[in-house]
Amino acid sequence: METLIKASLVLNIAVLVPVCGSLLSGAGWTGDAYGPPSPARGILLSIYLAILLVSAGLLFRPVPAFVAALLIVQIVYKITTPVTVGTLANPVVLSNLAIAAFHMVTVRAIAMKAGL
Repeated sequence: METLIKASLVLNIAVLVPVCGSLLSGAGWTGDAYGPPSPARGILLSIYLAILLVSAGLLFRPVPAFVAALLIVQIVYKITTPVTVGTLANPVVLSNLAIAAFHMVTVRAIAMKAGL
């Protein structure tokens, strides 16, 4: 379980550092993936930064219940992304689904360890 927790948190950090950096710098690919700069994109960046910071903090003090809460919220928003975006063709949607699948394995391990 501890290995999966660390892997999920590192996955969050590994994905979000370049994504947040690219959104902050206005990298060209972000327009295709996230649309043009807008208040909505700024709100999404804020959410991504929150997930990044919480993931980094939990990497140093991985409380399983806190990790599970973070990952469950991510799983829900990532699984609903194809519906809210309206397509599976967007690369962000596809990566969200892959990450959600990985996080589901971690949450299941946490739940099993807790006897749930």
